[in-house]
Amino acid sequence: MTKKTVLIVFIIFSLLYLGLILIEFESITWWLKPFIIPLLYISVFLSGKMEFKPLLISALFFSWVGDVVLLFANHGVIYFIIGLVSFLIAHLFYIVLFSKLQKVNTIKYKRFIPLVLLYLFGLLYFLWEKLGGMKIPVIIYALVISTMLLVAIKGYFTWNSKSGKLLLIGAVFFVLSDSILAINKFYVPIYLSSFWIMSTYITAQFLIVKGVLNLNSRQ
Repeated sequence: MTKKTVLIVFIIFSLLYLGLILIEFESITWWLKPFIIPLLYISVFLSGKMEFKPLLISALFFSWVGDVVLLFANHGVIYFIIGLVSFLIAHLFYIVLFSKLQKVNTIKYKRFIPLVLLYLFGLLYFLWEKLGGMKIPVIIYALVISTMLLVAIKGYFTWNSKSGKLLLIGAVFFVLSDSILAINKFYVPIYLSSFWIMSTYITAQFLIVKGVLNLNSRQ
């Protein structure tokens, strides 16, 4: 089996999963969710020798841990916190990975710093009164995902155009997924929230992995 075949299986499996969410087959999607990220993990494993592969595998692993733990979020806030920490660690690995992939220093990304800061402070301002005892964890998480987005923007100006776009769009979708999750949990329930959270999350992970694999094949 090749990495391309696994990625095709991932796409089909993800579409099936999202379709089941739409028709509210939660008893089935609960069991399917833990198998989403492992398919990407396999595609990376099959990619052969690859620079910084441990960083990508580590990011996927902690994402998978977060996926599994959040399945039990309704059983206590501790599960949500552990899931939050898992994804925070995954984002840290992505930050390091994106930084390592950049071969050329550039200052062009700095023009986007105000936009990232606007997102960061805007989201925190929007949620602030609803966060309660979760203020510090959410601040830390928001800082990390904003940093991940900024590093991806910086990378866009140093990677080749196709891979750079994939990685940047993946980072944007990751931030979008996390934002929807935060708004849904702390501010107001969003219609079909599970679908929007998971569709943006799956898209993000796929695009990031695809972008990294494309960069690796060119190198």
